[in-house]
Amino acid sequence: MSTSQTSLSRGETLPRAEHGGGPTGAAVLAALFALTVLVGMWHLTQGTSGVGVGELVRYLTGERENTGGAPVGEILIGSRLPRLLAGVAVGFALGSAGTLLQSVTHNTLASPDTLAVTAGSYLTLSLVAAFGLTVPLWASGAVAFAGGLAAAALVLLLAGRAAGTSGTRLILAGSAIAMALDSATAMVLILFKENTTGLFAWGSGSLAQMNIDASVRALPVVVVVLCVALALSRRLDVMNLGDDAASTLGVPIRATRVTAVICAVVLTGTAVTLAGPIAFVGLGAPVFARLIAGRVRALRRHLFLVPAAGLLGALLILLADAILRAVQGADGAASIPTGVPTALLGSVVIVVLALRLRDTGGLRQPPHARVAARSRRAYLLVVSGTAVLLVVAAVVAVLAGSLWLRTGDIALWIQGTAPDLIGQALDDRVPRVVAAILAGAALGLAGCVVQGAVRNPLAEPGVLGITAGAGLGAVVIVTSGLSGGRPLLIVAAVVTGLATFGLIALLSWRGGFLPDRFVLIGIGCGYGLSSVTTFLLLRADPWNTPRIFTWLSGTTYGRTFPDVVPVAVALALALPVLLAMRNRLDLLAVDEDTPRIVGIKPVRVRFAALAIASVLAALSVAAVGVVGFVGLVAPHLARSLVGARHGRSIPVAMLLGGLLVCAADALGRTVVAPSQVPAGLMIALVGAPYFVWVLRQSRA
Repeated sequence: MSTSQTSLSRGETLPRAEHGGGPTGAAVLAALFALTVLVGMWHLTQGTSGVGVGELVRYLTGERENTGGAPVGEILIGSRLPRLLAGVAVGFALGSAGTLLQSVTHNTLASPDTLAVTAGSYLTLSLVAAFGLTVPLWASGAVAFAGGLAAAALVLLLAGRAAGTSGTRLILAGSAIAMALDSATAMVLILFKENTTGLFAWGSGSLAQMNIDASVRALPVVVVVLCVALALSRRLDVMNLGDDAASTLGVPIRATRVTAVICAVVLTGTAVTLAGPIAFVGLGAPVFARLIAGRVRALRRHLFLVPAAGLLGALLILLADAILRAVQGADGAASIPTGVPTALLGSVVIVVLALRLRDTGGLRQPPHARVAARSRRAYLLVVSGTAVLLVVAAVVAVLAGSLWLRTGDIALWIQGTAPDLIGQALDDRVPRVVAAILAGAALGLAGCVVQGAVRNPLAEPGVLGITAGAGLGAVVIVTSGLSGGRPLLIVAAVVTGLATFGLIALLSWRGGFLPDRFVLIGIGCGYGLSSVTTFLLLRADPWNTPRIFTWLSGTTYGRTFPDVVPVAVALALALPVLLAMRNRLDLLAVDEDTPRIVGIKPVRVRFAALAIASVLAALSVAAVGVVGFVGLVAPHLARSLVGARHGRSIPVAMLLGGLLVCAADALGRTVVAPSQVPAGLMIALVGAPYFVWVLRQSRA
């Protein structure tokens, strides 16, 4: 393990304080249990009916009276108690699961969310709902377990033993795989909207329960898995010393790690089946438990640490749910999933932990990406070939659709003599194709600049949260009903995209704007902004939610030529500026010291390049919605074709970005015609496997 990494990235307890005495682990668990009981009692008083503390006390003391015509007993047993028990079960399961994952990966940023376990479970359950399958609770749990285990295995496999699981690599792998799985889930929700009605809100985590049965059936599973996990506690304690030391002391590393991961996945699958994917409780609860362990030495033993994190998870969920109801009001909070405030909390935790993380610089470009084209002729051949492919894709995209056209129809349309049906089709398709090409070029250019500026081959505007910020700005305008139309939406997207970049840059500034820290802070901010976007969507007019959700998935539907003018202008201004910076970007992509040797200030160049990339990404969001992976795939393909020099990779990345979005948009309009799949989701199907390949090739 690299000596440059702190105890934070190794999964050890945060910060240590040596005391001769202090409370025992059992005493801490008793205190947490008592606090959970008190918060649970407060939670029971929150609801949409008029049943308050007084009515509940009188009911529990034997007075059976109604409140406002509603039986107190039915309200307590049929609504509030099931919600309370679900919150406790889900919080305990996620807190314990997060602790196990952090311990076996030696990474305090590991959790069911950042390792894509939650996303995998949610996808498989959505598929069951989409195909109209009715399964009992135990079968739903098995389905969720299968999806979560497959996702976790993929992420851990990608992290690789050679690179270790303790650095930024693991979190990048998990976050990107989670985004891909979430995109697949979004596609399922859009294509099977009749069978998946209500899954969007449930997908953010909801404690609403029909009765107490589900929580009661989930309880034995949680208890059995917890016992298995506690049986591993001594091994996990030894593994804190490092895998080599633990192996020397006789701990079976592989068997322990596999068993702990399976336990964590079972707990996560149970929680997702019960209440949907409630985000980041599995991250926040273990972190808080380790903070307490820094003051209470006894809690550093996993025998006490795992249940303590479980109780803290239950506390987090109950507090989030009760505070949400207290702030929003019972009726207003009923439409807001509990996972929204917990996701916001999780984003803060990621940012705080990232600020404590030293830079590791552990990722590099795939070996073949460093091979430059051997001659200018070869470079020109690649550019011309890519341009020809882009033109062909544009023509096919214009002709394709529910009504297939011929090239002669395009000529008639240009001359203004096309029949009405053909004219209407081309009036709709041509602006869409232009929007796809320009937005793709902007994303390809932005991704190329971002990867070079932060020296991370897995970075792109989507991973850094910039597109999430721009999407939030656009959603604010759409859901608020403000007048101003597209111009106001574009301004809002650019302003919030730049504000997101400014926030990430400000937080990363301390310590020298280090690449690893910048990426992790971007991921954390992206999660937080996405949770706010979800909150606004669920508060908006329900009739607009599917339309906004589709737009956030990346679509060119309904675009006109005025909509793409800002992207075209931005590209025309940004391209010459970035080409003029190409030599400085080349030096920046090497290391921190080389630019300084030749008199270049890395922080200033990085800030300027990322600001330009943020504007490009924000304008692309305003044009076609949130499209991921283009900023990852296009630059990598460009470097593999023409090498890493920005003077050559930038033009090719732009052409490839336009080609990817154009092809994805055409496929989305034709493969399930007359239905349409958003271009962003089509790209995710290609981008996820490509990301897997890039990550495998980029091992340090």
